[in-house]
Amino acid sequence: MDLRATSTISGEKTRNNKANNNSSREQLDVQKGACVISPKYDPEEIKRRAFENLFETLRTFARLVEITWSAGVFSGSLLSDEINGRGDENVRERSEQLRIGLANLGPSFVKAGQVLANRPDVVRADFMEELTKLQDDVPAFSSETAFEIIESELGKKIEDLFEEITKEPIAAASLGQVYKAKLKRTGETVAIKVQRPGIEPIIYRDLVLFRILGGFVNGVAQARLGCNAELIVDEFGEKLLEELDYEQEGRNLVDFYNNFENDPLVKIPKFYPEYSGKKVLVMEWIDGVRCTNPKEIRETLDVDEFIRVGVVSGLRQLLEFGLFHGDPHPGNVFAMRDGRIAYVDFGNVAQLTQRNKEVLIDAVVHAVNEDYDGMASDFVNLGFLSPGTNVTPFVPALERIWQDARTSSLETFNFRTVTMAFNELVYEYPIRIPERFSLVIRSLLTQEGICMTLQPEFKFLEVAYPYVAKRLLTDRDAGLRERLTQVLFDSKGKFQWKRLENLIELAKTGGDGLDLTDTATDGAGLILSDASLRRKLILALTEDDRLRVEEVSRLVDLLREDVDFEKLARNSMNDAPRVARKFLERWSESVLK
Repeated sequence: MDLRATSTISGEKTRNNKANNNSSREQLDVQKGACVISPKYDPEEIKRRAFENLFETLRTFARLVEITWSAGVFSGSLLSDEINGRGDENVRERSEQLRIGLANLGPSFVKAGQVLANRPDVVRADFMEELTKLQDDVPAFSSETAFEIIESELGKKIEDLFEEITKEPIAAASLGQVYKAKLKRTGETVAIKVQRPGIEPIIYRDLVLFRILGGFVNGVAQARLGCNAELIVDEFGEKLLEELDYEQEGRNLVDFYNNFENDPLVKIPKFYPEYSGKKVLVMEWIDGVRCTNPKEIRETLDVDEFIRVGVVSGLRQLLEFGLFHGDPHPGNVFAMRDGRIAYVDFGNVAQLTQRNKEVLIDAVVHAVNEDYDGMASDFVNLGFLSPGTNVTPFVPALERIWQDARTSSLETFNFRTVTMAFNELVYEYPIRIPERFSLVIRSLLTQEGICMTLQPEFKFLEVAYPYVAKRLLTDRDAGLRERLTQVLFDSKGKFQWKRLENLIELAKTGGDGLDLTDTATDGAGLILSDASLRRKLILALTEDDRLRVEEVSRLVDLLREDVDFEKLARNSMNDAPRVARKFLERWSESVLK
């Protein structure tokens, strides 16, 4: 296939150049396209720690034997199935064996399995489904040890810090466990997260061994994914070490708190830095209903409104702030009694650059406009396809998937449907899913799963579309204003009346009211200062040699309740000097040409 051949050639050139100039770690910094939250990951330093003395070297070797034995047993089972012609018949049994094997090997492998559960470019679909069941729940370590860690980190006795603290942890996971306590100084109820002792050396050893394995399978990774296998390990290692860094988690928590400060729909717990350290993190206790208890949520809240709040808060994290929760599983999400949604556990957080956010919005615009060439380019810009890849053969496949989606009703079409269709493309084309977007996919699928548990008939796009429409119509960001113009005019410059009506109607269904006064103000100013746009609108109003009175009348009816005309007049007066200046600048430019 042309696409794969082009990518292979491109990958070969990249491989040769990078071998001379860059390590895979440098490739990670170049290719990831996301802000580095806290660059703690250094392959050479991790390798040094795993082999820093004879004792650590022996422990690393013992760990290698343990992993090799487990991998050998699993590989032997696969080989036996193949020899006996029972490969397809035993897929379910083997996928379950893989899940159990990863769980038994500890936190690094549990986390790796959770990542692979959203990597169709690496794992086949039937195994992915089983890996989504991986949980990192493990037996708690002793509270005596936990309290010693707290006292060591904070330099004070437990009784001097807390008026009350639970004798046993409220929850335990592979990387740490949580206690409920009351601060002695203020009486505030807090959650105390304590890191599991001795976890770092285990993870360092595993990451070193993962990287050694990556070196052996580089040829396959280059041919299949167009990238260095060590790069995939490095992406994974960086995210895993971020989860171990409680100081970074505290900074993440502060960022989330600031993003949603005074938000009427979202609750982010307060962070207590004076009670926190490298292995201890203290935050406000969230008194709500975990989404692991859907029955109680359905009995106490308006489920439809809570679901809308959850989806919109997730989309805001992704498209507005560019900082999103990477692991919003039901245990990390709460329904507050007042209808708000609350999040906890901010160790697994990822950032998108402004460029990433812009390309994602471009992708939405291209999808709305059915611009499949543009959508294919978005895949390159987002890092799913290697730069220089010939995307021409990819365009018909995108068109097929999106047309299938467009012909489906919202009642039968959701985000998982899109993901499953996309997974099929992964096996046909040299697509590599960047780690940041693996997290995006995992986050959205997890949130959709919570929503469908609360309401089986839930459809993601029924909530997501109105948010995107409202954002396009009301956000005063210059880039979004430009993208709104792209939506309203097709590739031939023809104004799409129906598309504007649909956007307004969709935005109205999104809740929280719709105020298009600022949009009308900006639009009027743009029309006055942009001669090209004025010509397009005049053509739109007189298209086919008739005045578009009916279309204008429908728009006026739609906008009657959504534009404050008194505010519009005030805005226009205030903006008059700026608009006049722009008009004169454009006019002088045209005269002086």
